[in-house]
Amino acid sequence: RPPGPSGPGWPPGPSGPGGGGALPNAPSHPSAPGSDLTPLTVPYNRPLPDGLRDKVLITICGSVKPNADKITVDLCAGTDIAFHFNPRFNEYGQKVIVRNTRIKNQWGKEERPLQNFPFGPGKPFEIKILCTNSEYKVAVNNSHLLEYKHRIPNLKSINALKIYNDVDLTKVDIEMLH
Repeated sequence: RPPGPSGPGWPPGPSGPGGGGALPNAPSHPSAPGSDLTPLTVPYNRPLPDGLRDKVLITICGSVKPNADKITVDLCAGTDIAFHFNPRFNEYGQKVIVRNTRIKNQWGKEERPLQNFPFGPGKPFEIKILCTNSEYKVAVNNSHLLEYKHRIPNLKSINALKIYNDVDLTKVDIEMLH
């Protein structure tokens, strides 16, 4: 799809020089800048001590493992999972991205239908999750993929980002859009 007009848009432009800026005094990567692509540890667990709020953008860069079965990204509120984003590479021969919420150990109704499965074994990816007051908007490789309405509307209670299964991570950024 053609690039949109300049100004606020979805998905936001690529991160890096000339792209969306990080929060002031929030290092995007704890090590040296530049071409350092030291893999991050998987399973990845990042506390979100202030919770989420409107216009928080989470950017996850990495690559899918060659023999991947699934990737899991969870936004957690204590033991609950506010947003479960779960691309599956071979569920009975199908590629599917399951989205759900778990409250008090009970999973809600899965959301599955999607036109596009943008992940490939061995391929790099960039996932952007934009938190708004009403939903999460997810883009992969700069293309809008889906929206997921909040089922845990108390965004401040969402206190951890967890990423696990068949993925190698190179960067996880959390920034506030203006």
